[in-house]
Amino acid sequence: MPFTPGPYSGVSTLALVARASAFGVGVVYGSIKLSILKESAKDFMM
Repeated sequence: MPFTPGPYSGVSTLALVARASAFGVGVVYGSIKLSILKESAKDFMM
């Protein structure tokens, strides 16, 4: 696997923290979006 420079490449501490932060933000965003979609689905069904 060739080395590709970038913010998420390598095994440095910064890369691991950036990857974990991106994952955490994605999980939070996904759960918020899902709750909004559930609420709008309830309103639509009534």
